[in-house]
Amino acid sequence: MKYVILESGGKQYKAAEGEAIEVDLLPVEAGQSVDLDAVLLLVDGEKVSVGTPTVAGVRVKTTVVDHVKGPKVVVFKYRPKKRYRVKNGHRQQYTRLKVESILVE
Repeated sequence: MKYVILESGGKQYKAAEGEAIEVDLLPVEAGQSVDLDAVLLLVDGEKVSVGTPTVAGVRVKTTVVDHVKGPKVVVFKYRPKKRYRVKNGHRQQYTRLKVESILVE
């Protein structure tokens, strides 16, 4: 099985060909292709390539499927005996990418 560990938006993701990953919102329209070249690790069967910090000559070709929102996170601040209560919510926006191929040059 061929897969990579890649970095996008300061976070690391495991990506294999044909699968979908959700990364932080990218300024790209749905249907366009995105090449990710910050590959930290490449595993191709028994062969493992570890980058220092990235693996040279490896890029991941992806296509933007759509933009989605994550689950709602409720932030509730409370101080007892002070009548202080603040309720706030947040939904993170993500970009869903379909991994088309892992290109090794």
